[in-house]
Amino acid sequence: MEKIVDIIEAMAHEKNISLESAVGAFKEALIKTAKRCTTYSSAFEATVDMDVRDYSVEQVITIVKDDDERLESEPDAVISLKEAQEEYGEDLELGDQLRSPFVLEDHGRTASFNLFKELQYHVQRQVEQDLFEKYRNKVNTVMIGTVNRVDDDDNTFVEIGELKGLLSQRNRIKGEKFKRGDTIKALLRFVSIDPEMGMFLELTRTSPKFLEKLMAKEVPEIEDESVVIMASARIPGQRAKLALKTDFPNIDPIGAAVGVKGTRINAVSSELDGENIDCVDYSPIPEVFITRALSPAIAQSVKITSAKEKKAVVNITSDQKAKAIGKSGINIRLASMLTGYTIELNEIEGVTDRTGESSGNIPEVEKTTNTDALADLFK
Repeated sequence: MEKIVDIIEAMAHEKNISLESAVGAFKEALIKTAKRCTTYSSAFEATVDMDVRDYSVEQVITIVKDDDERLESEPDAVISLKEAQEEYGEDLELGDQLRSPFVLEDHGRTASFNLFKELQYHVQRQVEQDLFEKYRNKVNTVMIGTVNRVDDDDNTFVEIGELKGLLSQRNRIKGEKFKRGDTIKALLRFVSIDPEMGMFLELTRTSPKFLEKLMAKEVPEIEDESVVIMASARIPGQRAKLALKTDFPNIDPIGAAVGVKGTRINAVSSELDGENIDCVDYSPIPEVFITRALSPAIAQSVKITSAKEKKAVVNITSDQKAKAIGKSGINIRLASMLTGYTIELNEIEGVTDRTGESSGNIPEVEKTTNTDALADLFK
């Protein structure tokens, strides 16, 4: 018996799993082997004592009501109360358990062979479970790995620790090309299990969360949460917007994110294949937030037409309309993604100068005496 316990310790060390996990796998192997030697409807409990380097297996039969359905489905795991009292004594009650030792050695070499097979299987399952838990706890973190190969569909396979990562074409920034041996960074989206590939890590470089994590690595104020990213939006490889907030009056959130001469934000942009990153001050007031999100365009006024459906109309002069829309509509799309509002532009007459003041006929803006939105500023 001591020899078997020694094997358990050696397996735990070889497979790099905890001794507790290895012992748990051994218990499962003992129970499965005992069922193989008897019937699969039997119930067993295994005990392993590492201090005295011994183990034991017991067959367990539970006393149930005389009309219990398990008497049909699990005849070797249960016994009726009437039969138990007749055979083992009148003092037995419902729920009591009849236990008898099961000696594996009495079942010969076949039992030993089955135990070894079951032990290998359950140890491997425990290894996989530990790996799954390890990487599941790293979901939404940046992983660094080495490109192993690129297949015909441009899927990039990356070596990351004990597992392989998959960076599919749709999760890759348009125009990016990788070759074997390249070191890349990507965000871990999921830990997946596939019948053909086994366990693998699904990676992405297009998620807004990837941008946020890269910013946190480059900007200490974001890492220590003195500056908070309230929202982010990306069109991968082209342009992105970040909404920043701080509760510290001595910190400029945009200045902190950009860095001296743009060093911080340029480092992130380089990692994202030259993606332009705009930073704006977050506001809990939707009208103010939408105005800032549309920068560099200068809006004249913003009206929320439906708070429930999150729709807004923005009055803007003709000279600012092109800026608000952006090339191929990129600016207004990002502003909409950042704020969560569907933004409609309403062109008005006039010209907006650099200060934001306009000349010309501007429609009268509806005024309100409701100051509920302002209260959010002082929370």
